[in-house]
Amino acid sequence: MFIREYSERDLAALGSIHATQGFDYALPDLRNPLFVTKLVLAQDTEPSFVGAQLYPERSGGEAAPLQQPRSTREGSVETCSQEADAAAPSSRILGAAFLRLTAEAYLLLDPRAGTPRERWQWLLALHAAAERDAWQRGLEDVHAWLPPPIAKKFGKRLARLCWLRGDA
Repeated sequence: MFIREYSERDLAALGSIHATQGFDYALPDLRNPLFVTKLVLAQDTEPSFVGAQLYPERSGGEAAPLQQPRSTREGSVETCSQEADAAAPSSRILGAAFLRLTAEAYLLLDPRAGTPRERWQWLLALHAAAERDAWQRGLEDVHAWLPPPIAKKFGKRLARLCWLRGDA
């Protein structure tokens, strides 16, 4: 097994894996630049290059080393470059991991200033400005973790602003 960078040619296999898992969400658009990590776990489906030419000639006549995945013990995982993957004759995709940038929200609002109604208006103004700013920066979602002492009451206020609970 080896881990390599995702390539668009992997999309059909990953779409099939996603469908088989039966999750209630669409496979994300992996062309989105917010995906900063895209790794694929693959397994060779054909034997390695036994007897292959180790130094094939380049177009200029000079020899170039052939990159190939190092042999590993059963069950071990190695990483390899895209060049090594391109040299591999065929591989079966077993899984993938993707990391997408997101944002974590923090709100600081002086509980001693103004009336509760004024603080709500201030929160609405901050919320709208932060939402615009996040959108302009290309962020698609924002997460907030509420401290237990305020989670129930403040969570209801956030729900009024169309925030969704992650545990629901």
